[in-house]
Amino acid sequence: MDLLRSLPIGLYLEQPITWLHRIDSRVKLGWLLSFLLTPIAATPEWRAAIVVGLILLTFASGLPFRAWRKQLGLILGFALLLFSITLFAPDGVNVTTQPRLPANELAIDQAAVNSPAAQPIVSLPQPTQYQYVLLEKGSIRITRRSVELAVRVSTLMFTLIYSTNLYLLTTAPEEITAGLDYFMHPLRRFLPVTEIILTLTLALRFIPLVLEEVQNLVRSVRTRAINWKKLGFRGATQVWSAIAERLLDNLLLRAEQIASAMQVRGFTSPNQHQVKWHQFRMGRRDGLALMGIGVFWGIRFLWGG
Repeated sequence: MDLLRSLPIGLYLEQPITWLHRIDSRVKLGWLLSFLLTPIAATPEWRAAIVVGLILLTFASGLPFRAWRKQLGLILGFALLLFSITLFAPDGVNVTTQPRLPANELAIDQAAVNSPAAQPIVSLPQPTQYQYVLLEKGSIRITRRSVELAVRVSTLMFTLIYSTNLYLLTTAPEEITAGLDYFMHPLRRFLPVTEIILTLTLALRFIPLVLEEVQNLVRSVRTRAINWKKLGFRGATQVWSAIAERLLDNLLLRAEQIASAMQVRGFTSPNQHQVKWHQFRMGRRDGLALMGIGVFWGIRFLWGG
């Protein structure tokens, strides 16, 4: 069991270097925000087009199949599960009901019969093909509202998770933090931007360490060939509690080692230790990507609204 390979969600892929790796992190951050913001108040067609666009972008990026196969499958499965649950769930539309027949039905019927101007009732056909209820069999009821909600929820969750994962997969943590530091520069008078960026960098670098510790503990438990049936619920709970405690101790030890390494290198404050995150270099590819963001938003306002 290798968690670093079987579940590399949120990890940076160093090799091979694709054209997505070479795009400036600030430009990729703009594309990420565009993917996350344009589905707001958009049509279902636009939301579905973003999902298809992300999948096609993955195919065209040149990333190895092993790097995104499991992430894409898991996220697609989760989105389809949300779609199915929302599709068959009640749509939440509260329809006010009223009695079909009047309260004094006999009096009205007698007056209608005695009236000389009484005319036979003619049933008119439905003027259009519109139907609010698309399918109704037993307890299963699918309406237009439930289909719209299912598409909205599933596409939004897929876009939120997969676009962020694709951004982290092709952007180094130092480039991410450098881009955020560039955009947060005007807030230095009000916020400790350098400390926030440093904390984010350490958090991104700490994710592989957490997976590595979990992987080592799982391997240690498997090598001992524990018979979980004989332990019972109480014994298994005690074993997993000990494993969780050991995991916490190892992570705290790793954090202490990182802090000691920073102190040895003289990092005490941003004023005494200049942090150089990343050197930005805008090229022709980045200019085309910036123009693409403008075209993307233009299509959103013209077609996706």
